[in-house]
Amino acid sequence: MSHLTFAITAAEAPEALSAKEELLCQYRPVAPEEAEVLVVLGGDGFMLETLRAYRDQVLPLYGMNRGSVGFLMNQYHPDRLFERLAAATRTRLRPLAMRTWDQSGKLFQDLAFNEVSLLRQTRQAAKIRITVDDRVRLEELVCDGVLVATPAGSTAYNLSAHGPIVPIGANVLCLTPISAFRPRRWRGALLPDRSKVLFEVLGSTKRPVSAVADSCEVRNVRVVEVEQANDDGITLLFDPQHNMEERILLEQFTP
Repeated sequence: MSHLTFAITAAEAPEALSAKEELLCQYRPVAPEEAEVLVVLGGDGFMLETLRAYRDQVLPLYGMNRGSVGFLMNQYHPDRLFERLAAATRTRLRPLAMRTWDQSGKLFQDLAFNEVSLLRQTRQAAKIRITVDDRVRLEELVCDGVLVATPAGSTAYNLSAHGPIVPIGANVLCLTPISAFRPRRWRGALLPDRSKVLFEVLGSTKRPVSAVADSCEVRNVRVVEVEQANDDGITLLFDPQHNMEERILLEQFTP
């Protein structure tokens, strides 16, 4: 029986590099351009970096956790890897596109598979106007920040900010405040995934704000636009007994 060809990429952490050496001794991986699957060794942060690096390719990614959290990863076992790859279920992730202009008017663009977040840079709270599909929904949010999360990212920073957990197949985005001061009772919103969200930083010179797409930060922003990217996204592979749908469901019943 023929096996799927795979390539390996690993984080610089000792645990990931050790796992890579173990797999190299047991298998014969190929170069990424010759592979049918890319095996990713590391944690969620490294997986997000790899998703960004390979977003223009059709190569599916199969992660094995050699980091801390590992929500986007499978358990690490070096044995029976060909069988695991063949049996894996597929989950398609579509990123958010972030466009942001800083105080000088310079444009920055990036993608986020988990979330785009706006964060205050100083001791003073941020003041942010929120517009959804050309209609102002909040004239002024006074807060530590605010974020837009994908379903895949709903269990990450969004959950820590008390946002809702969203099933991976739901066609919605989470709009979640971070430590909102005014309006005090606003807890965020669920938006159709076709929505375009515009954030305007009020008094940006006195109250500077950063915009972060996953781990890529732009400081001293003035305006941030967020919407789902137009591309087809990228595919993650998961072991059937613990796929992403099951993980997200499990999070909702975890004390």
